[in-house]
Amino acid sequence: MNKPALTTTALAALRIILGFLFAAHGWQKFNEWTIAGTQASFAKMGVPAADVMAPAVAVLELAGGIALVLGILTRVVAALLVVDMLGALFLVHAPAGVFAANGGYELVLLLAAASFALALTGAGRLSLDGALFGRGKSRLAVLA
Repeated sequence: MNKPALTTTALAALRIILGFLFAAHGWQKFNEWTIAGTQASFAKMGVPAADVMAPAVAVLELAGGIALVLGILTRVVAALLVVDMLGALFLVHAPAGVFAANGGYELVLLLAAASFALALTGAGRLSLDGALFGRGKSRLAVLA
């Protein structure tokens, strides 16, 4: 495999796995914890405007995860997910230390870093962004 093919494959794998994980977390907030339960949990953790933030985060993670899997609006979605994870890092997980088993930030930091990488690189060729915006000299080519 040549270098561009490896890069294409790596970006697709990163995007799809990251998208799946975010979608699973968003779905969990809707289905398992419920929005009311997520709001209560956010409030207990000291998240500002928990009543607004809980459904916003749930929608962002679920819809954003699906968007990453499909590779649509990847740079925008990934940037929003970086902000989401930085909020989780500083508002909730940092005081607990590094390890996720103790409520720490290791997973949140990894999700933020992976999202940051996709925000910088874009979705790659194997994506809807690549198919829709990747060819030509369009101003929207930056999305791919």
